[in-house]
Amino acid sequence: MENKQGRTNFIKNIVIDDLKEGRCQQVVTRFPPEPNGYLHIGHAKSIILNFELADEFNGKTNLRFDDTNPLKESNEYVRAIKEDVKWLGYNWDNMCFASNYFDEMYKRAVLLIKKGKAYVCDLTSEQIREYRGTLTEPGKESPYRNRSIDENLDLFNRMQQGEFKDGEKVLRAKIDMASPNINMRDPIIYRISHILHHNTKDKWCIYPMYDFAHPIEDAIEGVTHSICTLEFEDHRPLYDWMISECEMENKPHQYEFARLNLTNTVMSKRKLKALVDENYVDGWDDPRMPTIAGLRRKGYTSESIKNFCREIGVAKASSIVDERMLEHFVREDLLPKVPRTMAVLKPIKVVITNYPEGQTEMLTAENNLDNPNAGVREIPFSREIYIDSDDFMENPPKKYYRLYKGNEVRLKNAYFVKCNDVIKDKDGNIVELHCTYDPETKSGSGFKGRKVKGTIQWVEASHAVPAEFRLYEPLILDEELQESQDEGKSFLDFVNPNSIKVLHGFVEPYVKDAKPQDKFQFVRIGFFNVDPKYTKEDKLVFNRIVPLKSSFKIDKK
Repeated sequence: MENKQGRTNFIKNIVIDDLKEGRCQQVVTRFPPEPNGYLHIGHAKSIILNFELADEFNGKTNLRFDDTNPLKESNEYVRAIKEDVKWLGYNWDNMCFASNYFDEMYKRAVLLIKKGKAYVCDLTSEQIREYRGTLTEPGKESPYRNRSIDENLDLFNRMQQGEFKDGEKVLRAKIDMASPNINMRDPIIYRISHILHHNTKDKWCIYPMYDFAHPIEDAIEGVTHSICTLEFEDHRPLYDWMISECEMENKPHQYEFARLNLTNTVMSKRKLKALVDENYVDGWDDPRMPTIAGLRRKGYTSESIKNFCREIGVAKASSIVDERMLEHFVREDLLPKVPRTMAVLKPIKVVITNYPEGQTEMLTAENNLDNPNAGVREIPFSREIYIDSDDFMENPPKKYYRLYKGNEVRLKNAYFVKCNDVIKDKDGNIVELHCTYDPETKSGSGFKGRKVKGTIQWVEASHAVPAEFRLYEPLILDEELQESQDEGKSFLDFVNPNSIKVLHGFVEPYVKDAKPQDKFQFVRIGFFNVDPKYTKEDKLVFNRIVPLKSSFKIDKK
């Protein structure tokens, strides 16, 4: 069976075989984030994989919150995760919380103790790490490993009753301290934490560890294909051990795929949280963040993110994807959809000296040349306009085709204009350009005379709508991050100080009623989104989604 791009992947082939051989009757997957932060683009890949895999085989997908660590979790993150999944276009069959299974997990832990497969340990966390051994040396057994079953049951019950302090005792699985897989060397399965839980409040003061809770959750929910990223590959024997020794009725299987890594992008929730906590960004939804909320606020569409994730596919080998590939898909999605209009980000006034004073005419422009159904709009034109200061040079180099004194250019959708004078203030700064226009050269008039090589955008001055424009660059560049690792510095030492540039200019009156999340292509500049956080009734703020062009190409073979 093929996906929407006509491709298969190894997980899909496993599902096909499992259904064919009768190993499962209905595919059940789950997306199981911990609510300790906002989701990022890497999570989007997992969301798309789990939901679309189940959907393709008429199965089910659960949204499950792995809320086993109340110290880092909150309802804010739960709400944000739900919003992100819905925005991407997916509906879960069941919404579950790991915390809803705490009673069952406790019973399974008691079962392990009764089977002699778990024990209460008094070693400190530092001692446990020391006793664990290394990749080349076996671990050392805890002196508490051979406590009696009755003593362990008593101590575990007292842990649950709140008799001990945080860190004073833990419950560990009794497996094999000499195992070549360090994850099997008596892992901790319960720890004490006297902290209010966002869901269960103060009912519990002991909480299960991920490696214990996760397989039990999968089994309770009847998950058939537990899909996770490659860093959990070494945990799979422990996953299977828990399913078996806890005597779970359902027997889910874990499968691992390569996580998404993007160039110039931090893909660690811990590091993203540090950027938020240290005020390097203005929240989890900052447009410079690779969070789904940040991408949404920047102006990415859900379809562009889904098409990107489908294109990169599902593989076993890790790789790094060029961030320009993600940008390619949002350009491709927006190009036929959004209206084109003109904006001037760094304005300089132009006075057309031979245009009649007090006259304003309305010119016609198509809204989107790639979409014949997009219609047309009217643009005011008069004696005074704004152009972008980047489109004028006093001393231009050779093959500079924009405006300079003595040169003629076309104003898009309007006329040819020629610069005659440059007006400066007492400090030598250019404040105004004086030009003349040729009324015979009006766009659409069929003018066949001389030609000009340059065309620039503009905005009529009296109707211009003030706007703020935010242009973004990567927060951290790959080579800088590598240096931070080589020098032992924090990645925060290498935050790009030029990751945002704020400009103030003008847009056409056509845009004055734009609402948050409305998107536009500003001619010759790029694709922009109306910022939902800072845009007010009397203030338009635009985030640049991506520049207009890129050298990146998708191999269609």
